[in-house]
This record gives sequence, C-alpha cells and structure tokens, in this order.
Amino acid sequence: MLFICYPKCSTCKKAKKWLDENNIGYTERHIVENNPTYDELKEWYEKSGLPLKRFFNTSGNIYKEQKLKDKLPTMSEEEQLKLLATNGMLVKRPLVIDVDKVIIGFKEIEWQEKLNS
Repeated sequence: MLFICYPKCSTCKKAKKWLDENNIGYTERHIVENNPTYDELKEWYEKSGLPLKRFFNTSGNIYKEQKLKDKLPTMSEEEQLKLLATNGMLVKRPLVIDVDKVIIGFKEIEWQEKLNS
C-alpha cells in the first residue's frame, strides 16, 4: 500500500499515526519530493470512482492563487490531470493507493471501513 503525504501536514501526521496504531503496512512517499505523475493520477482517478475535483487540494495556497475554483469547470479532465502533475501541493493529501482502492484525505471512519476489512 502506498501512503502519499506531505510530512508537515497535520492531517497527514494524524493519518500516519492511525496507520501505525492499526498495524497497517505502507510505503511512504513525500508528495512534493516525488510528485505524482500524469499517468499515476489518471490511473488513481479512474480506480477511485471519485470526481476529479476531489483530487485537488482546494484549501491550498496554489489552488487559491491560480483561481482554480473558477478555471477547473472549463478545463478537460486531461488538462486537470496535467495540472495536478505539475505540483504536489495541488494534490489533496494524504492519499492511500492500494491494489483495489484509492482513498483521498483522512476521515478516520472511512479509513476504518476501507482499511480494516
């Protein structure tokens, strides 16, 4: 299982602590030092079944500075995925990627259901 996070992010720290406390093995990946590629994002998006907007860090500074709230609706999926691949700080985190699931963000109840089954 791949755990993609930004180590300074408080939500990522909580998620990592939860994984450790629940003895769930993972490989950690720093989202800025090793930004997800276009191909990875496309695969995860398709596997997740979630709207592409969920992959954006909508509370991040870059999202706000680039006024992406207004721009995303007019962009194609391909354009959005390419944009996400340019900067890890645009991507919502943490991300958990497993063989059959993709989880975005940390909600303990959701993780309990999806990872402790």
